[in-house]
Amino acid sequence: MAVSTLGHRLSALRLCDATAIEAMRRSLSAHGQLSPIVVFAVGDGLEVLDGFKRVHAARELGLAELEAKTSAVGLIDAKVQLAAMHDGRHLTELEEAWLIRSLYREDGLSQGSIAQRLGRHKSWVCRRLLLVESLDDALQAEVRLGLLAPRAAVALAALPRGNQRPASAITIRRGLTVRQTELFVAEILEQPDDATRASFLARRLDAPGGPRAPLRPPTRALRNEADWMAADVATVLRIAARLQARLLATPLCTMGPAGAVVFDGLVALAPVISTLAETIASITAKDHVA
Repeated sequence: MAVSTLGHRLSALRLCDATAIEAMRRSLSAHGQLSPIVVFAVGDGLEVLDGFKRVHAARELGLAELEAKTSAVGLIDAKVQLAAMHDGRHLTELEEAWLIRSLYREDGLSQGSIAQRLGRHKSWVCRRLLLVESLDDALQAEVRLGLLAPRAAVALAALPRGNQRPASAITIRRGLTVRQTELFVAEILEQPDDATRASFLARRLDAPGGPRAPLRPPTRALRNEADWMAADVATVLRIAARLQARLLATPLCTMGPAGAVVFDGLVALAPVISTLAETIASITAKDHVA
């Protein structure tokens, strides 16, 4: 199959792991395609059902064709098959929730029908649907970008929508683990009312030390300024490479409402990176390290 003709609408139901795509790219480059992708027909076109990483990697490598086999299913059955292929192995709670929302909102299936098709109880379907519809789109975008762990997003979904974005910002800024995020959410929910919760989060956002959620104790001596700068440089290099890979691998138009959030973030990010580049050029032109 010609890679350029393959659709990827179902990729919006999966998380895109830049590390896994890079590993696939190396594998394709070194060994070629080891197994066929699976596609299905929608109208006059073909959509990928299994093999998203192979397709992403092939596009990055400029490959014209991939070996493929066709599954004789429609769009709804393809989504059901996607869940069955990864049952108990790879789908996160959030990916399951995206799939169920798609079947419910886009395809018009009832919760009972979805439960029957997926071999699940109706209450399981209801819980997944409540999860994704209670989670702010911005947080879902952060999960897709790799800024927020899927299980941390699930924990944050327990908060009222108005509290989710600041709580997520604190979680990301402080690098909280999933367990720490759960404890932080519990602390927020202990606040008696909306105003108190908002004040609590505002104080944590403004505090230079971050939130009062349990954090790992320091395991090494305090860093000096050079250590912090070196660590920041390493972090920016790592995150920049990951972000570039994800931007190349997943078009914003496939992300639905979350794509608009990512777009706004990129617009805000561009001048920051430009200013940083100017500062680096200026500093490196003046300073000479012995």
